[in-house]
Parts: sequence; structure tokens; C-alpha cells
Amino acid sequence: MHRNHVATVLLLAATLTGALAPVAAARPSDPVQRQLDLLVNRDGVPGALAHGGRETRTAGIADKATGQHMTGPQGRFRLASNTKAFTATAVMRLVADGRVRLDDHAGNYVPQLVGSPVTVRQLLKQTSGLPEYSALVDWSEAGTPQEYLALALDAEPDFRPGEGWGYSNTNYLVLGMVIDKASGVGFRAYVERTILRPLHLDDTYWPAPGELALRGPHARNYGVHPALPEAGVVDVTELPGYEFGASGGLVSTPGDLNTFWDGLFGGRLLPGWAVRLMTRDTTDVGGRDVYPTGSRYGYGVASVPLSCGGVYWGHGGDLPGGSVGGGRATGGRGTVTVYTTTWAGEGPRLRHLQGAVDAALCGDDRG
Repeated sequence: MHRNHVATVLLLAATLTGALAPVAAARPSDPVQRQLDLLVNRDGVPGALAHGGRETRTAGIADKATGQHMTGPQGRFRLASNTKAFTATAVMRLVADGRVRLDDHAGNYVPQLVGSPVTVRQLLKQTSGLPEYSALVDWSEAGTPQEYLALALDAEPDFRPGEGWGYSNTNYLVLGMVIDKASGVGFRAYVERTILRPLHLDDTYWPAPGELALRGPHARNYGVHPALPEAGVVDVTELPGYEFGASGGLVSTPGDLNTFWDGLFGGRLLPGWAVRLMTRDTTDVGGRDVYPTGSRYGYGVASVPLSCGGVYWGHGGDLPGGSVGGGRATGGRGTVTVYTTTWAGEGPRLRHLQGAVDAALCGDDRG
């Protein structure tokens, strides 16, 4: 489960009504519900949800002003960096179709990188050394991917390409541009064509330029606005999602996100060899950022060990107004999405969010 604290916080540039949904009755000893309750009652998270299989557990509220119950699996939320898994899948679709090669130089597709040794594979794996662009952007004004990339290229690289690992939204900004060139239709349209439509992810969408609100039912989000930290925790539901692009722009639902993980790892989107590359050509990232010991990062997806054995594959993401975790477990243990309505990227909040994922996927077999 990846969290990119600085990048996603700096993506925020601005500040819904939730709908009631049926949820499964929680058993008194339900370990998933215990983790959600800890998030709300001990950690101060306004609302939390875990959705996997036919069960949905919730805790807290969707709206502080009205006290409305937390939304169910039909409620939309921002995927943040989970978007990278969709972008990586789209790139691998182009690779499978022979329109992109993993060891192509990114400069073959992105004029600003002509002469750079950075490859498509390194972008996918976060081993390019390209520095984080979002920390350099003035988010009070909309910009273009080319302008954002220029800011990163004017900064010193984090390391020589292929000689380290460093999570950077710039890698997936560039991959969006690779898809633009190789597909001829733009990364948003290509993701819709090759992922959203085949899996019938009807509640997943790319925000339009200038669109700040979330469509349909959703919980409100709360956090510290980076431009107004003195105000403390405020409503940060409305965001310029279009600007988050290929690295973090998608909006979805828990049900749709679970369907995506099942579709990707179940072989409905890519040939088997492509999925194996995504999950076997990996880097040990355990102990870095929020990754537990034993975690590995592949091509836009990461594995996290389970207490009951095996791992789950997903990605994760954060914004000041929300955190997302979960994915599909090995060994047929199922798929789950857990999200909160405020940032939960460190400390007890992170432990309880990750604990809810682990409990949902391990069931009664937790170690």
C-alpha cells in the first residue's frame, strides 16, 4: 500500500452529500469492524469503509454538518495514487500490442526527454531518478503536463536512472505522455477504452477540466489545507482532480476498484506474461515510507505481506482528505478496498487502515 505524503498533499489546490447504503451487520468479534472503529473513535477519522466480496463495514459519518451515516460501496472517492495501477495497466496493454517496448527510451515518445537514458520500464518501476514535480508546482494556477515536467527536469535528479528506487509522481506524469503518443487518443480516452469499458466500471471517471466536485453519492473529506494550514482541519472535498492526471486523477467507488483488481490479476485485461512482469520484476521497498517489511514495488502495483501468509497486490494512495488501501490477495483470499475520509498515512491511523485490509483478507486466519 503506497503513500506519497509530500506529493499528494501538494497536489491539493482547493476545498457532498453522502447517500445511505445497506451494510453488513458487524459481528461483535469482527476484526475488520474493530479496526474501522479504532480509526473513528481513537484516531479521529470522520468516516471509514471496508468493502470486500459481499460485505461492507462502515464506521463514522459521511458529513460532519449533517451527521449522515458513512456512505456504502456505491459512494465515490478519489483514487489518488491508485490511479497509477490503471496507468501502468494501460502501458502494458500497449506493450502487449507491440506499440511500446519496455526498454524504449522515454524520449521516443516525450520530446522533452530526448537524449535521456530513462526507459519506460524505469518509469513503471519508479527507478528513473526523476525528481518529484508536484513539490515545485504553483497549484493556484492550472498547468500542462509539459510545464510540470519542465519543472522536474530543471531540478537535480534523485539518482542515476536504474541505480535506485524513489517514488515520484513525475514517473507517471511521463507515462501519461507516453500513452498519449503511442495510443494516439490520449491517456484518459485510452484507459477508458481498454480498462473502464471492458470491466464495466461505470462509476469510475476522469474529472473534466475545472471540475472540482465529486459526481453522485459520496462522503465529504476533511483535512489540513496546505495553503491554509492555520485554519486547521477543514472541508477539502472539492479538488482540481483533472490536474492530478495519470498519476492520481481517477474517481471511483469501492466496488469498481475491487472489480479492477480482480480484472487485472484475474487475466481479463492483459495476457498472463504481462501481469507476471508487473508483479515479478520488483524492488524491495520494505521499511521505506509506509511500506511494511517484505513489501515490493512492481509496475504500478505493490505487494504487502499478510499476517496469515501470502501477500496482497494493490497500490494505495493519499490526499489530505482521504487515504485508500487494499487490493487482491494471493491464495484466493479475496479483494478489499478500505478508505478513510481524512489522511491516514502514518502512525496509528496507518496501522489501523492496514490492519483493516489485513483482517478482511485473512479472515479468521490472522497470525
